[in-house]
Amino acid sequence: MSKRNLLICFDAFGTLFTPRKPVAQQYMEVGKSFGLAGFTEDDIAKSFKSAFKQESKQNSNYGKATGLGAEKWWSNIIHNTFKPYYGPSEQPPANLIPALIHRFHSEEGYALYPDVLPLLNKLRPDDRTTYGGNVIIGVITNSDNRTADILTSLGLHVHPLHYGQPYKRGGMRPRYDIDFTVLSYDVGHEKPDQRIFAAAEEVLGTLMHSTDADTKTPAEFHPERWRKVYVGDEYAKDVIGATNAGWNAVLIDRESGERQPDVEYLDNKQPASLWDVFEKTKAVGFSSLENLSKWIPSRS
Repeated sequence: MSKRNLLICFDAFGTLFTPRKPVAQQYMEVGKSFGLAGFTEDDIAKSFKSAFKQESKQNSNYGKATGLGAEKWWSNIIHNTFKPYYGPSEQPPANLIPALIHRFHSEEGYALYPDVLPLLNKLRPDDRTTYGGNVIIGVITNSDNRTADILTSLGLHVHPLHYGQPYKRGGMRPRYDIDFTVLSYDVGHEKPDQRIFAAAEEVLGTLMHSTDADTKTPAEFHPERWRKVYVGDEYAKDVIGATNAGWNAVLIDRESGERQPDVEYLDNKQPASLWDVFEKTKAVGFSSLENLSKWIPSRS
């Protein structure tokens, strides 16, 4: 049966957005702005890595597993990153932790890659259909519950639907850049675990089985009619995870240029239909979303 519908999901960090400056540099600058001293960017990088490892061990899944919650989890990491530099008080300066929490919850700490919106606009024009079928765009990411807020702050229109939340359709259907998010924080499993991709398929089924507000009739959903594609920047988590879950994968390697043996790299080839390529191979690679866009068939 021809796959006329497309479910395409993206990784977030490193694929859709990136830190405006290296994370350790931003921590260092904010720490110094609150009067802390005696450290270099390298010192903060090492201290942050140690604090992150310790907190992950004590409170897994960004603190959700132990009831701590993501904001307190990150507060502990910030506190332990700077603890060696507090001095006799052994307490953080007032507002240091809130300042860093806010920075990395918004466009203050991150920047959207410039090739994101052009690709999303090509994938799904304003009438929300292309290639003769539906296109649903999601995000699947190993992250806590900040992701949707970060993407929104960067100018994307993100539907509030996420895994684990009942979907209620009603009223007019505005244009969204992202239809849903699937977070490891909600699923309890991280990529490359196949269960996080299964969670996205579950959300897709919820969307397609929901009642259409305009027609009042159930939307048709046949899983075998959907092509499932995942786009990410990490081979081990994104490509392996997606292909093992039965999806096609797109590896976006913006910097390293490292080649993986089971990925077909298309940057230097004449653009054609990506869907035809996926009939022969499970995974392809590009150096940017801009180059990926050249392989997305124009709307028919």
